[in-house]
Amino acid sequence: MIRILQSVSNMDRGGIETMLMNYYRHLDRDQFQFDFLVNKEKPGFFDDEVRSLGGRIFMGPGLSPLKYPEYLRYMKTLLDREKEIKVLHAHNEAMEFYALSGAKKAGFPVRIAHAHNTHLPHGLKLPVKLVCKAMIPGAATDYFACGRDAGIYYFGEKRWNESGVLIHNAIDLERFGYRREVRTRLRREYQLENKLVVGSVARFMVQKNHTRMLEQFACLKKIYQNSHLLLAGEGELQAAMEEKAKRLGIYDSVSFLGVQKDTSIWYQAMDVFLMPSLFEGLPVVGIEAQASGLPCVFSDTITDEIILSDRAVRLSLEQPDEVWAKELIRLGTADRDRAEGRSIVRSAGYDIVEETKRLQEIYVSLIEK
Repeated sequence: MIRILQSVSNMDRGGIETMLMNYYRHLDRDQFQFDFLVNKEKPGFFDDEVRSLGGRIFMGPGLSPLKYPEYLRYMKTLLDREKEIKVLHAHNEAMEFYALSGAKKAGFPVRIAHAHNTHLPHGLKLPVKLVCKAMIPGAATDYFACGRDAGIYYFGEKRWNESGVLIHNAIDLERFGYRREVRTRLRREYQLENKLVVGSVARFMVQKNHTRMLEQFACLKKIYQNSHLLLAGEGELQAAMEEKAKRLGIYDSVSFLGVQKDTSIWYQAMDVFLMPSLFEGLPVVGIEAQASGLPCVFSDTITDEIILSDRAVRLSLEQPDEVWAKELIRLGTADRDRAEGRSIVRSAGYDIVEETKRLQEIYVSLIEK
């Protein structure tokens, strides 16, 4: 049995965690197992499922600079004790330096740094994160990323071109493919029939830019009155966004769905997917939306690697809301066979079944090396 220790913040329902669970569910668990090193005491959305699949959850000391020496000691103790763990695979953005550095100091041989984003969010912790980010390449032995731009941002262009490994944010295509019967049922239940339904699946945080999303939809509503916005997710800014929707006079045309156990059904109900993020790596939700056959409007701060379908476009955030609104209407009202989304995404290399086999082979080759 080969155990891989996945270092994360915690196993809540976010893009990185969702990606890991996609791989975990399809892992050959007779040969491989995932364990998770978390750094927040708050229980995660996926904790019960992790344990049901045979994974263990280890609680780290936390990622405060004051706890860095303790973190180094913790990693040595953990890795010395758990001999079945053969790979450390770290996903904590800049702060993954802690786990990588601790493993290096412990003499642990396979230390993967995985880049998932193209920017660090601004805030009081930014100076610390910039220092940690700069030291990641020296602490890791291998360099993974969800996309080219994320790999270059974290590891530098030369290192990425020489030794970077692209790991697709792959998905279960059977689950996310288009299902007409689900669409019919949901649109009837939520009184969305004959409406233009714009949708988003995203945590309510600054990066996801819900503020602008609501403004874009308010503009669309003036042009195309018979429209509705579905927002799946939760987060620290949700209450503020609900208030903003009221101020914009669109609250009755916006459904705040909260966290959904199965987001795949909501893509079926949508006509067009909207993602005006301030920055991203390569968002899983963008792959899911295209697999369901949805047209998509992304901000051009998202890597061009997200464009898999000829019905997906990138727009500058400097463009006025009216430009975004008209593009949403153009794409969302066009007649097109959504069933082709699954094959488009499979051809692009995002089939979780095939990509899990590939990841397992990579793990084995790194251990043997």
